[in-house]
Amino acid sequence: MTSADSGSQAPRSAAPHVSRRRSLYLKELPFSAVLILTTLGVAYTSVSRTPIVRYWELLAPLIALVCIGSGWEIARDKGERLKLIWTQVLHWLAFLVVMNLLLLPSVQKTFTANATGLAVFGLLALGTFTAGLQVMSWQVCCLGVAMALAVPAIAWVENSALIVVVVVAVALAIAAVVWWHWRGKLRADS
Repeated sequence: MTSADSGSQAPRSAAPHVSRRRSLYLKELPFSAVLILTTLGVAYTSVSRTPIVRYWELLAPLIALVCIGSGWEIARDKGERLKLIWTQVLHWLAFLVVMNLLLLPSVQKTFTANATGLAVFGLLALGTFTAGLQVMSWQVCCLGVAMALAVPAIAWVENSALIVVVVVAVALAIAAVVWWHWRGKLRADS
């Protein structure tokens, strides 16, 4: 083999690796998108202190589509694929019904906006995890677990926001003093 032949082999072997990595990113994109949209919804709910029902009502069918797409490869024939679609549609329809029951005026009298937001988000986490079990997708299950872990984290941040602000302010103050001292030392050395 000549040196020209070996030079032409390197790009060919690298191309499948790059396309395989790109294919993996595209395959994981729906899960990442749902996680980002969920995080944005939780952040908005935490800041506005009002439940955003329509947002969750739109996110549930999107998660259903991700679940169907995730289970599509496992379904071997048309019958199994139809069963997959119907089980996911019914699963997420049940989620929407229970979510809207939480938002009834009689229920809202006993819940605060924060409690409603956390309850709906916890319900969404449970729905996502169980949908992942139905379609046998570890990615969807992990997404549900991440959502479930976010529920107590959000409650903690909301309850201890003042503590978090004080800790961050102290850390910034210490960093500013260290930087100022370091900068003064550099000036003195030069």
